[in-house]
Amino acid sequence: MIEIDKLKFDKNGLIPAVITDFYSKKVLTVAYMNAESLQISISEGRTCFWSRSRNCLWRKGETSGNYQQIVSIIADCDYDALTVEVVKNGPACHTGTDSCFNNYVYKSENLPEFSFDCLYELLQARKTEKPQGSYTTYLFEQGIDKILKKIGEESTEVIVAAKGAEKAETIYEIADLAYHVMVLMAEMQIEPKDILQELSKRHIIDYKVKQQKMR
Repeated sequence: MIEIDKLKFDKNGLIPAVITDFYSKKVLTVAYMNAESLQISISEGRTCFWSRSRNCLWRKGETSGNYQQIVSIIADCDYDALTVEVVKNGPACHTGTDSCFNNYVYKSENLPEFSFDCLYELLQARKTEKPQGSYTTYLFEQGIDKILKKIGEESTEVIVAAKGAEKAETIYEIADLAYHVMVLMAEMQIEPKDILQELSKRHIIDYKVKQQKMR
């Protein structure tokens, strides 16, 4: 842990802060802090910035209710920039979107983006639009019993592949299982962040148990 006075603020007494979502790791916004707003952020556990346009302190969510609970604040190697991981309560952008960064300037066609969040958004679109010829559309149309049946089948195939020590086959079958589980999540309106939040709770419990065993 470093002291605030070790950070390098610019000539206006500000330091840039890149705000990221703790669960999705998505960049939410870029803001500025001065020593006072940073101290407030640390003491209150919520983001507080310095508004350059209004020339005053700005607690994120004080008018909208979209607070950002701080998980960590990390300085870069030169101590002149920060990343702030947060658990957000509502949209991060004043326009009402999840992130301020939505307008592509460039996107590589050779390196397609993939994440569980992107897959989940695709599945939600399939559920709503139901394009013909889509296997995902078929699953949604058949309903939850069909989805659960496929999860059972894919679970069995993972077990068979793993029992046979077939690593490549096991990876393939786990991917199939993960896909069908995410179809179930979309069907039941369970978001990836809901699973990550549950896992983070278990991580804390596991850590406490480990600490107790070491005593």
